[in-house]
Amino acid sequence: MQKVQTILTGGTVVTMNEQYDVFPDGAVAIHDDNIIAVDTSAGIAARYYAGEVIRCDNQIIMPGLVNAHTHVPMTLLRGIADDLRLDVWLMGYIMPTEREFVSPEFCRLGTSIACAEMIRSGVTTFCEMYYFESDVAQATADAGLRAVLGETVLKFPAPDAETYEDSLRYAREFIEKWRNHPLITPAIAPHAPYSNTRETMRLCTELALEYDVPLMTHLAETRLEVEDHIRAYGQSVIRWAASIGLFRAKVIAAHCVAIDAEEIKLMRRHNVAAAHNPSANLKLASGIAPVHAMLKAGVTVAIGTDGPASNNDLDMFEEMRLAALLAKIPAEDPTALPAKRALTMATRMGAQALHLDDITGSLKVGKRADIIVMDAQPTHNMPHFTVSPDAVYSRIVYAGKSTDVAHVICNGRWLMRDRQLLTLDETSLKAQASDYAVRISAFLSAREQDIVSKLLAIGGEVERSESFEVQVKAVLRDINMIEELLDHPDVEVIKSIHYRQYDTYFMFDDPRKGRVRYREDDNIDEEGEVRSVRSRLTFTMPTKEREYHSAVLLSHSRYMSDANRPLRFYREYFQPLEERELEKDRRRWHVEYKGVLFFVNVDRVSHPKLPDTYVEIKSRTWSAKDAEHKADLIQEMLTILKVQPEDILTDEYVEMQES
Repeated sequence: MQKVQTILTGGTVVTMNEQYDVFPDGAVAIHDDNIIAVDTSAGIAARYYAGEVIRCDNQIIMPGLVNAHTHVPMTLLRGIADDLRLDVWLMGYIMPTEREFVSPEFCRLGTSIACAEMIRSGVTTFCEMYYFESDVAQATADAGLRAVLGETVLKFPAPDAETYEDSLRYAREFIEKWRNHPLITPAIAPHAPYSNTRETMRLCTELALEYDVPLMTHLAETRLEVEDHIRAYGQSVIRWAASIGLFRAKVIAAHCVAIDAEEIKLMRRHNVAAAHNPSANLKLASGIAPVHAMLKAGVTVAIGTDGPASNNDLDMFEEMRLAALLAKIPAEDPTALPAKRALTMATRMGAQALHLDDITGSLKVGKRADIIVMDAQPTHNMPHFTVSPDAVYSRIVYAGKSTDVAHVICNGRWLMRDRQLLTLDETSLKAQASDYAVRISAFLSAREQDIVSKLLAIGGEVERSESFEVQVKAVLRDINMIEELLDHPDVEVIKSIHYRQYDTYFMFDDPRKGRVRYREDDNIDEEGEVRSVRSRLTFTMPTKEREYHSAVLLSHSRYMSDANRPLRFYREYFQPLEERELEKDRRRWHVEYKGVLFFVNVDRVSHPKLPDTYVEIKSRTWSAKDAEHKADLIQEMLTILKVQPEDILTDEYVEMQES
């Protein structure tokens, strides 16, 4: 007889191998980090003995689950911004908080908490992408789990890199350091096409090919993402990724919700694996991935939880069940994804997606001992019927729960025994997490009270500026007087523009907070057609800084920037108390009056309908002396226009009443 280290015996062994062998009274022999034998209990007892024999009566012995997509440090961001659309959630809350708090310490702690949660729910292998991946790797290895870890690359600054060149440099060092580790597979992770460029995606692909490591990314997560991508590049996300050569690498594509039949064929042709994240896609209303169609076409489809900030847990039992249920709806077929296939996706197929199927994903001689043991007879999983040979898979997927997991072994090492974690101190981890929660809550609470802070939080990619303006607004009784001004010998016309402007004002509960204006400028040509469109954000205070000549006002725009997201995004992000809309036709002239630059606007307001034609004269200013001088010049131009004192207006258009 051969001596081995450990024997698990007496339970139902569900191998998840290619033949789907099940041993109702089975056993697994383990030595060091390997599975030595899988057989009936009697068969193992006849050939092996061990110093440690674990009785698994009324339990299921099966491969550890594979979580194919997540962001594990985000346990520390769990629940900070729920029930929001993906772009508002990610760009408005998650990324600004990450810029403030994410550090090596943050990533080690968040990873350790995630590892504790995953061990408790039967996960022995996971695939993740985040920042400071070397620290994620160390925390994962210390916890004893197996993982494919991708260093995130973005086209804009990230918590661990000021530039994408810095991210690529870090990724190279990370891969070099960890590529021969028994538990850690380093990888590269360009976050998504919308957060990268063609060049950054190409460079990531080249790095993945150079080291023969996986490349993970988010692809076609929402229909809006795909529509935006088509507008920008003329191709859908999957077609574009294929056309730029991304699929030359070993790609693990998260989500793949908004894809069509031809794109599924492209994925199969290039051996692109999909990581299906049912809970997160439902919670963010992203849609239901065409899993049945992908599997039918031969695409490798694994299951993931996504990050704990968008799910909000790492429970693979829940994901398996949802994956099986959701696939039945679009197919209108209850057989579309049976429990047996769902469990395969969470074990052997998951390992295949991560390019680890030679060492994990099933109970097979020669593979690593990545094994979980779960209670087969809790109240919620009784009674048992034996009519179908696949009944055991239904019990695991449809009625099994993460709390049923009793023992976890990874790479031959005990990580949990009788529900007791052996490699992590949960009490300490939870205390540290609570400390972070206090700090993050204070940061977000303060930001919610300050509109400028909220604007700055989403302005990472755009130029921001403050400005002061001297300005006047008045009723223009005689439209012909504008020609008198433009033809005046002291006036030089530099530029003339015709706009149609659509303004949306966000008003808040306290007027002292100021207000935000979203403006769309349609540039109109001589034929009245739209030549170009520009969107802008402006934050202003309702009060004026100073008044000159009882007419000319000094105003302060504390924030001006291009608006690079749709109006819907800003509405959901700011959640104003009230919205007011304004539409107007504007003729604008850039003029120099006595050598000083001014902007002269002639406006007709169609919504709300205002009865008059209005003139505005304004100029930016940077000092009190300059403002006073420009106010004097504006007063002179008002005289040329023959504007009377009673025609001067102090209210903004949005404040004027409909007549």
